[in-house]
This record gives sequence, structure tokens and C-alpha cells, in this order.
Amino acid sequence: MAEPLEPGLYIVATPIGNLGDLTPRAAAILSAADLIAVEDSRVTAKLLHHIGIKRPMLPYHDHNADKVRPGLIERMAHEAIALVSDAGTPLISDPGYKLVRDARAAGRKIVTIPGPSAVIAALTLSGLPTDRFLFAGFLPAKTKARREALADLASLRATLAFYETGPRLAAMLGDLLAELGDREAAIAREITKAYEECVTGPISDLVARYADAPPKGEIVVIVGPPGAAEPASADAVDDALKEALATASPAKAAGLVARATGADRKALYARALELQGK
Repeated sequence: MAEPLEPGLYIVATPIGNLGDLTPRAAAILSAADLIAVEDSRVTAKLLHHIGIKRPMLPYHDHNADKVRPGLIERMAHEAIALVSDAGTPLISDPGYKLVRDARAAGRKIVTIPGPSAVIAALTLSGLPTDRFLFAGFLPAKTKARREALADLASLRATLAFYETGPRLAAMLGDLLAELGDREAAIAREITKAYEECVTGPISDLVARYADAPPKGEIVVIVGPPGAAEPASADAVDDALKEALATASPAKAAGLVARATGADRKALYARALELQGK
């Protein structure tokens, strides 16, 4: 028999494909929970069947979260409530963070049981830099909004990670190429499942590969960081200094332009004085 749990919220990561990836601790928490808040009870029922248990479940998703959340917070005062998503770590591209926020505000006990995460798994498969990355979830479905979102990310010197669907992948890759340039990228899909695949290469190659062949399954797109920025020309530096000097002292203008261009601050200060005729 499972050991009783203290009342509170238990955030439980579940497998993203292979049910064997459920950790023993996660299985123990699910076995002992008084209630499991689930994204889809049919999906979670299969997982519970796999570990040989039955527990009460309550749907908690985008469409009912605001209505259901207050009752869950109240129950956490005297019951152990487990939170799961259909796959992977809860709160990643789902409304779970609001439940954690409100549970914390109410003084409830909160415990996380870490485990599988599709975005982390895809990063490890991609072979792209992992020392600094940004997870951007699903991009907007419409081209204009998607390109605007990508334009905001274009200068970020970090690996980018996105979720995407098969039918939208070709259009998304085309926008990646247009807004970010031909960077190295990876398309990881069906991670931990029988047909796991990770295709890597320049975005232009991936555009050609998937133009008329939308892949099936859950997809993570990983895009490498931009290459080294081209050094600013002397004319461009002078123009930037003149603009900065219109509202700032030579020392401050030199600092602003140094941060923007990577040029030497002392040299910029000397040039700023020259431009001011001092």
C-alpha cells in the first residue's frame, strides 16, 4: 500500500512516449494521491493502467481551468492533489502555472516530481549549443504574427526551441529561414517512441525536405544561435556616436556605442571628443 502523502500540490512529470520512462517516485506519488488533475482522463488512464492503479481524476485544462482551480486549491488544504499533463512536465505550454501560483498564494505545500520533457530531450538530440537556450513554445498560427514573433527573437544569441505540428511545419520553416537566416537546425519528432527521428541541417535543407511531406507525431524544432556579428564599419560607428552625442556626454555616448557595436570604449571616447571638436 502506498504511503499517505501530506496535503498539497504534487507536480508530476509523465512520459512523453515510452511509458517505461515514468520514474518510480512519480509512480509512487500517483498511487498515493487523493486526486489527479489531468489534461485528458483517457490519456492518464492508460498510464495508470500501465502501473496497475486506479485513482480519481479531474479534468484540468485550458477550457475549464479558471472554473476548476478554486476548488482544487481548497481541496489541497486537506488532500494530496497530483497535477499531470498528457505528456512530459506540467506547466510547459499548459495552464498549470496558474494553479501553482494560486496554491503558493494560499500557502499550500507544493512539491515537484521531475522527469521527461520533450524540449530538453530534443536539445540533447540536436547537437546544437545547450549552454544558453530559449524555449518559445508554439509560434502563432498566422504568418504575419509568426514572422513578427521570430523577428523579436532574431538577434538573441541563444539556441531557440519551439513546438510545432506536422501540417504547419513547412510554413514555419519558411518563416524561420526568412527571419533568422539559414542557421543550423534540428527537427525532432516522436521522441522515445518506436519511430523517433531527429533530422539536422541548415534550415534551407529542412525547408526542402518537408515542403511536400509533412511529418507525423509530436515535433520539436531546435534552431542554433546566430553566427558572429559582422563588426560595424567606421562610418556606422561615427553615425552612432553622433546620434548618441546629441543627448549624452562623450563618456556616456562612448559607453552606449561600445555596448551596441562591440567597439573599444576608450577609442570611442577619443573619437567622441574629436567629433565635438575638443
